[in-house]
Amino acid sequence: MAIEVRIPTILRTYTDGAKAVEGNGDTLADLLTDLETRHTGIRERIVDGEQLRRFVNVYLNDEDVRFLDGISTKLSDGDNITILPAVAGGMN
Repeated sequence: MAIEVRIPTILRTYTDGAKAVEGNGDTLADLLTDLETRHTGIRERIVDGEQLRRFVNVYLNDEDVRFLDGISTKLSDGDNITILPAVAGGMN
């Protein structure tokens, strides 16, 4: 089962600069564990304990996984995952 994972610029140091990588897994948690085997350190940037980090948004085929089953969201062959860290800032 191949799942494309789009990697944000800030996490590309873990993927040798790749904008997208492939992974496998029946759930988002399984996919992140699979990615960790090839891209050491990436999982801890996305997951805190057994939950998604508060300021990291993950989308399954353009749908926010927080409105699905979170890290337990089921995946299928050909799905696309997009990881987007929340960005804050501005002027006072």
